[in-house]
Amino acid sequence: MAERKIIQVEEKVPFKLLLPLSLQHMFAMFGASVLVPFIFGINPAIVLFMNGLGTLLFIFITKGKAPAYLGSSFAFLAPASIVISKWGYSYALGGFVAVGFLGCVLSFIIYKFGSNWINVVLPPAAMGPVVALIGLELAGTAAGNAGLTGDKISSANVTVFLVTLLVAVFGSVMFRKFLSVIPILIAIIVGYIAAVFCGIVDFAPVAQAPIFSLPNFSMPKFKLEAIVTIIPVLLVVTSEHIGHQIVTSKIVERDLLQDPGLHRTLFADNFSTMISGFIGSVPTTTYGENIGVMAMTRVYSVYVIAGAAVLSIISSFIGKMTTLISTIPGPVIGGISFLLYGMIGASGIRILVDSQVDYSKSRNMAMTSVIMVTGLSGIKVQFGSIQLTGMVLACVVGMLMGLIFYVLDKFNLTNDR
Repeated sequence: MAERKIIQVEEKVPFKLLLPLSLQHMFAMFGASVLVPFIFGINPAIVLFMNGLGTLLFIFITKGKAPAYLGSSFAFLAPASIVISKWGYSYALGGFVAVGFLGCVLSFIIYKFGSNWINVVLPPAAMGPVVALIGLELAGTAAGNAGLTGDKISSANVTVFLVTLLVAVFGSVMFRKFLSVIPILIAIIVGYIAAVFCGIVDFAPVAQAPIFSLPNFSMPKFKLEAIVTIIPVLLVVTSEHIGHQIVTSKIVERDLLQDPGLHRTLFADNFSTMISGFIGSVPTTTYGENIGVMAMTRVYSVYVIAGAAVLSIISSFIGKMTTLISTIPGPVIGGISFLLYGMIGASGIRILVDSQVDYSKSRNMAMTSVIMVTGLSGIKVQFGSIQLTGMVLACVVGMLMGLIFYVLDKFNLTNDR
């Protein structure tokens, strides 16, 4: 293990190494994943349970060929909040079930007709910037979590943020042997210790939390108006899923859209969301933080991802553990996210480099330029209760441009073919 530079997708990892590697993945996603249930006003234990279960289902359905960790989806926040305010959380759960079911139907359509259309609607000149935007548009979130964007910036927050970020950066460059594959975990631990010394960690909730507790399971209710409000999110989560699978393919150097296939990964993602709605959890999605961990550590093993999923399920039944993890302060999460989100952005640039995109061609220059500006401009397009912005809007614009150029090519109206 010490001599290997890459741990591939199907490789098994000894238990003494599996535990810290799995913890690294669980901690990487925890901060963002538990934020969604806090916004919805539900206990995060049920979300941790479903994150773990959904990840294991994803690995099983994709035959262990697509490393991905499923966490809470932010795409549902706006429409689900509307439904919750009007009819209650149980009707939002019904909407989650409906979206998950329709996503599964979409995966069967892709299975029938294939995924080669992606190369037409999202050529490398479009896919590169779309993937880069997955990380770049989250840069503000990382800074916000770290407490670096307000009018009054705490010196303690800055100190903890810098300690965490510097340990992660220099650890990834200087650590050797086994430590070289867990720089994120080490950075989180060191950052947490720094936060304790800076006095920004409150242990009171840990003392009050029960040792063991059951996640709060609940059943969905179905109402047509609520379902119609939430269904348009399917476009958002599908675009996000395709982007994540493409960037993961580049990282692990395998075409996951072909094997195990986009139909399998998309079905697994949406099936998990459907199950989430049936048990009272929030929708799930593949997580950029965990993609960033793989990019940094070059550990792609699905056994590590499965180990993190098992730990998430176990922690959902241990009240004190869940509460202790939730005390990890924002500057620590922000310091880690600062690096991981940048890794995803760099992966988008890698697509452009590996594909040898020729920017002497006007179409390539135009696609990349328009997509990047669309994603970073803050433009918002509203369709009912659904808002398209950032990477998702940029992806839609890129797909439209790709289709238009394809039609122009068919009629020999382009000057660069």
